Amino acid sequence: MMLAGGKPKGFSRELTEAMAVPVLMFAVGVIGNIIAIAALSGSKQERKSSAFFALVCGLAVTDLLGTCLASPITIATYLNENVLYDNTNLCEFHSFLLLFFGVAGLSIICAMSAERYLAICCPYTYQRWGIDQHFARKCLFCIYLSNIAFCCLPVMGMAGSICQPTKTWCFINWRADKTLPATYSFLYASVSFLLILMTIVLNFAVCGNLLIMRRRKIQSPVTRGSARARWKALSSGVEAQMMTVLMVTSVVVLGCSAPLVVRVFSNQITWTENSHADLMAIRIASVNAILDPWIYILLRRTLFRKIQRFSKVFYIGRKGKAPISIIDSTMGSSIWLNHSYVYVLHKQ
Repeated sequence: MMLAGGKPKGFSRELTEAMAVPVLMFAVGVIGNIIAIAALSGSKQERKSSAFFALVCGLAVTDLLGTCLASPITIATYLNENVLYDNTNLCEFHSFLLLFFGVAGLSIICAMSAERYLAICCPYTYQRWGIDQHFARKCLFCIYLSNIAFCCLPVMGMAGSICQPTKTWCFINWRADKTLPATYSFLYASVSFLLILMTIVLNFAVCGNLLIMRRRKIQSPVTRGSARARWKALSSGVEAQMMTVLMVTSVVVLGCSAPLVVRVFSNQITWTENSHADLMAIRIASVNAILDPWIYILLRRTLFRKIQRFSKVFYIGRKGKAPISIIDSTMGSSIWLNHSYVYVLHKQ
């Protein structure tokens, strides 16, 4: 999503200070998504065949494209504040980028949550539908196609795009007094809200199901003490890791996307202009594209393993002995829960 900023007040020092935020966000967004794509490219072949992997790749590429296409236009407005104001076609294109990459990112995140829900809560349906990387790619294609059609409606005359008061970004006319443009504003906000709600509900459903699975394992009769203790350590680590990713995802999606949805509803209902609140909402929405790669790649793998090592050291310091690690020292393997089974994936 594009990185919006406030209108610069001067040309030298003031201009540099005003450009600092959008330039920094642009750099962090590009670097983060490139790191994510590079990390995914180096994954083992068995991981690349999963649907979740394909959706993560699609999200990283989508965020990178959105940042690279829209952010330079915003940065250019600091050098010439009339770039968007005097160019209607560029303003409509900029508005389209904002609309499309905003709802496309939410759609892919929702699809990822749905994939995890089916894999964990409905494994037989997941297997019967044959959900794999090819299925995920078809899903990504449908997401792109439908969202392009949806976000092209303003350009086709359903709603107008206007340059916002700061002159650094364009968006739909969300204070329209005509029925058709107002309908589109409500429609866009409603679709975004439903995607956010579905993502959060699916993630909580997965976490709840994992907790139930964990409780059943604990309450199951012991047949072989050593084997069960090892299984508990393995499954506990997987469940904790997965729940951490899903919960953080829910918080980020809600925190980053909700303000813009609220501003769309508020502007169209009250017609009260608050350019500062609109600016902050679009900036916060832009942070979503920056945080996504760190959640799905670095948090799931690198950071979580560091937390494990830190917890192990802390546990040794307090108890005087090491717990059973979720990393198999003899095989050098890490695990990830998919379908109704536990697959063993070799470390990279």
